[in-house]
Amino acid sequence: MKRKAKAPKEDKDGFFSPELIKAFSKFKAPWDVQLYLNKLKYNPGDDCKSPAQVVKRNSAHCAEGAFFAAAALRYLGFKPLVLYILSQNDDDHFLALFRMNNRWGAVSKSNFSVLRYREPVYKSIRELVMSYFEDYFNSAGQKTMRAYTMPVNLERFDSQHWMTAGKDISFVGDYFDNLKQHRVVDKAMVRSLSPVDRELLKGSLLYANKRGLFKPEGAKKKK
Repeated sequence: MKRKAKAPKEDKDGFFSPELIKAFSKFKAPWDVQLYLNKLKYNPGDDCKSPAQVVKRNSAHCAEGAFFAAAALRYLGFKPLVLYILSQNDDDHFLALFRMNNRWGAVSKSNFSVLRYREPVYKSIRELVMSYFEDYFNSAGQKTMRAYTMPVNLERFDSQHWMTAGKDISFVGDYFDNLKQHRVVDKAMVRSLSPVDRELLKGSLLYANKRGLFKPEGAKKKK
């Protein structure tokens, strides 16, 4: 069953910039948003551009990609929801969530090809998050997911023009730092985690931007 897209009320007042409208008008479904993110260059920097600046610069890292996806999903009639995944000895990750037929799915930008789109087939937020667990590993092959937050509706940042700002919007990501964290593994579980299969690790990094990869502590240097 297709979900009919409906732009939010703010759109008629010019809430979306011309650049965003031009980009978003090509999207018919969440998968289209994911395909757009896949084509963007990976930004290895620490800055955080608004969705409008992502379009302008044609690049994004995971936070920028999630915020862009949330804005695009909003244009399609979904709420702009973003969830934060916390890790150990690795980069954390952001997901833009959407709900169809009472099931959760996700769109995201990642340097690892296995941490991107999820079909809307998950009954709960935790079920969706755990679908990333086995594929959430660092470049040393260590499984690193540890916790997650509940989704945040980015409409709360509308007064700060998070979708169209020409300046850094790191304040959006910073908001997640003070949210309750839901643990997915305890210390005993962490100690018993197996390493990632070498072929899976190699395949997930085929198109990675090496400059943007987290450098794990204790990783063995290549000879």
